Amino acid sequence: MPSGGGVDECNSALPAAKSGLDTPGKKFPQCAGLEYRRLSPRSVRRNGGASSRFTTRTNLFQVLETLSPLQLALSAAIVSVAYLVRGIAGFGSGLIAIPLLALMMPLQVVVPLVVVLDYMASASHGVSQRSRILWREVVVLLPFAALGVLGALWVFQQVDEALLRHALGLFILLFAIYSFLSIESQRVISRRWAAPAGGLGGFIGTLFGTGGPFYVLYLRFRGLDKSAFRATFATIFLLDGAGRLAGYVASGFFTLDQLTLVAVALPVMVISLVMGGHIHTRMGQQTFQRAISLILVGSGLTLLMR
Repeated sequence: MPSGGGVDECNSALPAAKSGLDTPGKKFPQCAGLEYRRLSPRSVRRNGGASSRFTTRTNLFQVLETLSPLQLALSAAIVSVAYLVRGIAGFGSGLIAIPLLALMMPLQVVVPLVVVLDYMASASHGVSQRSRILWREVVVLLPFAALGVLGALWVFQQVDEALLRHALGLFILLFAIYSFLSIESQRVISRRWAAPAGGLGGFIGTLFGTGGPFYVLYLRFRGLDKSAFRATFATIFLLDGAGRLAGYVASGFFTLDQLTLVAVALPVMVISLVMGGHIHTRMGQQTFQRAISLILVGSGLTLLMR
């Protein structure tokens, strides 16, 4: 901890700081032990217009030391259940793992961990079932997803986050209920729906990290069988997620500590994916579609409650 008045005192001294400040302890002795950060546009707005501030460093192992044995066991169980679901359905791990793990650990620890595990899971599904990938669906979705990402970078600063998040949650919840009730329907939508599905997937994924449901809804109503669905969704997520993963690396979110945590969680993820894969092969098409609808209901409720 800093020797002076703490984070608030250091932040009050920021007007005197030079733009290139990267070692606050040298220029501001009272700030030794704190980290100087440039803020994102959204954080600038929340920080009263200041473009930077001092924050405490997040030490992963210090965070883990604060967890009781029961909390550590619960964390492992959450990861296991999340990737069991992903092994069955091909998605849904982040919707389960992030909100539950965030009850015990900071998001700075949770989100990078789940992003890497999801990326590895998508790679395993895409590679192992590459013959089932419907590339024409991937190719038609990705350009619109890229446009959605670009749009989100602008909207990021303009629209109230809570309003957008709740609207998204309500939409997903209502559509999931409709999807659940229309499981018997053999209706197949036009490929033109790739424009709103891909655009909203990239847009919402950039804002909240939860763009998957839009890809899911599109593929669900394109009439894909469960194996083609899982392989195609994994490939879309793999390509769409590459940019986000690169952003985490470029922003310095991945430290040796975080990679160590990924290595610890990896065996749990692999075992759960394999178990989910075995369940997937024994699951009927209608049961699979019901499972997708229930996961989407959970996704919508999670967004509404956040």
